[in-house]
Amino acid sequence: MKYGFVKVATAIPAVKVADCKFNAQQIDTQIAIADGKGVQVIVFPELCITGYSCADLFGQTLLLEEAEIALMQIMNNTRQMDIISIVGMPVVVNSTLMNCAVALQKGKILGVVPKTYLPNHKESSEQRWFASSSAITETSIRLCGQNVPFGKNLLFDTPETCFGIELGDDLWAPIPASSTLALKGAEIIFNLSAGAESIGKYTYLCSLVEHQSARCLSGYVLSSCGFGESTTDVVFGGNGFIAENGTTLASAERFSLKEQLIISEIDVERLRNERRTNTTFIANQTLVKNEPATHVSSELVNQRDLILTRTIDALPFVPKGETLNERCEEIFGIQVMGLAKRLVHTNCKTVVVGISGGLDSTLALLVCVKTFDKLELSRKGIIGITMPGFGTTDRTYNNALHLMASLGITIKEISIKEACIQHFKDINHDMTKHDVTYENGQARERTQILMDYANKVNAMVIGTGDLSELALGWATYNGDHMSMYGVNASIPKTLVKYLVNWVALNGVDYESRNTLLDIVDTPISPELIPADEQGNIKQKTEDLVGPYELHDFFIYNFLRHGFRPAKIFFLASTAFRGEYTEDVIKKWLTTFCRRFFMQQFKRSCLPDGPKVGSVGLSPRGDWKMPSDASATLWLKECEEL
Repeated sequence: MKYGFVKVATAIPAVKVADCKFNAQQIDTQIAIADGKGVQVIVFPELCITGYSCADLFGQTLLLEEAEIALMQIMNNTRQMDIISIVGMPVVVNSTLMNCAVALQKGKILGVVPKTYLPNHKESSEQRWFASSSAITETSIRLCGQNVPFGKNLLFDTPETCFGIELGDDLWAPIPASSTLALKGAEIIFNLSAGAESIGKYTYLCSLVEHQSARCLSGYVLSSCGFGESTTDVVFGGNGFIAENGTTLASAERFSLKEQLIISEIDVERLRNERRTNTTFIANQTLVKNEPATHVSSELVNQRDLILTRTIDALPFVPKGETLNERCEEIFGIQVMGLAKRLVHTNCKTVVVGISGGLDSTLALLVCVKTFDKLELSRKGIIGITMPGFGTTDRTYNNALHLMASLGITIKEISIKEACIQHFKDINHDMTKHDVTYENGQARERTQILMDYANKVNAMVIGTGDLSELALGWATYNGDHMSMYGVNASIPKTLVKYLVNWVALNGVDYESRNTLLDIVDTPISPELIPADEQGNIKQKTEDLVGPYELHDFFIYNFLRHGFRPAKIFFLASTAFRGEYTEDVIKKWLTTFCRRFFMQQFKRSCLPDGPKVGSVGLSPRGDWKMPSDASATLWLKECEEL
């Protein structure tokens, strides 16, 4: 599949206990539907050919023979299909009955995997009928007239991925079989499960699947028995999950009376990048070096066009869902604890913050206020300095003053106009020429004021710049680029905006709320160019470097997953369909790649600041890159999009 995606499915077919022919027909139907949708691998529930709840009928020769006949029926009916199917059935090995998963493709059995951990407590009695994989030494068996690989350590290689198989309680064991398979190279784990329902078990199972996929840095696809299984003593809810590295991509409807087919795509390239950079995973691979795995190759098939069914998050940095409040509080908590430690360590009880009336300085001020409250320090120790210049508008100026007043901090106003005029005279710069010298001179003047005033009152300058600006180099070197502690250093612009809005709605009084909401609605601008004739902001950052929601998307996928421009472009085109054309996305992706490489020298000497999320640019750990690295490969790929 293109861009590292593998399309998988978990199927929950209709079932009749001990009716192998009926069950095979249901399985055939779902395989055909899945193949038509481009699914590469599909998994069915445990013992789906016979039904899981056959109990002592598993000792009947007729049932076992009919199960093998049903498997041959499935193989024959799917021999013209590319899809790999994984079905469950009882298999006799040297007069021993095993609970097995059978992987098949194009009329051939690729391999048979026996269950290892057989539950034999409470309602489960699997050891009454089946033997564990540990009781068998065979590495191949004969099934349906074919000699096929057999064992718990089979790895199945396709042109796109390597996958492994475990069954039911293998996942619930202290050391699941999937852990070993993943360390040996399996990128996706397929689990054929049964799972009788009980109160609270479903939530635990969801958590178990997500955590195992995260622990193994893998995809995890589970199919569990559903309606049609015997309800003599227990009920089977029909659970199905597709998870990737700790996140559920898709799941089945519980207690459905109908068959279900759940499809999604697992990003194997992402998983490979995660594994390459995770030294803990690499170190654990040595633990299984003495347990060789048997690799089984699948048939080569023609590639199909990639049609994503999974959702691509357009705002990956922004918290969502039921834990939204908790996540926002956590983000602020990290920022506050970072600043609190620095203040306590330096015995500093005063901070200086440049307040522009924009998003970044607002968030930095809110963090300072929370920190001072937590340390039981007077908010008057927070000195907010607003420094109006040639491009300052009434809107941002008034918002800066209102915000500082409503939060009860010390307010200072120092205009930079006269100082900049003198500076431009000193260096013989024409002030009517609004170039980089004109803009950066103002930024450096503001930083000089903050630094020198902090020296005067024995204070610490708190940086306001965010992650997005650092990635793009949208900061004046030794200007707003510099501070004594940068509380926003790992907060991207989309998250800054969201956090300020969240505080406005949840954390402040009415007077501050109105000011904060207006700051959120104000166009992002450094305000270094004079306003227009109506006094409105003339210099809008996103007109110059591109929309921050696009750049934050690029940043996340470039830094977090190591994706190349072609894949980022594909993902962005999917996530922002209807909002930005492909030409617009290509334009700003090219800008991002060019600026990211050109501006590394600014990131190589960043001030200290707390890491908040999974993406950071600190040269002390998060991102180490030569300042003179070439962007040629990335820009060339952008040109070819």
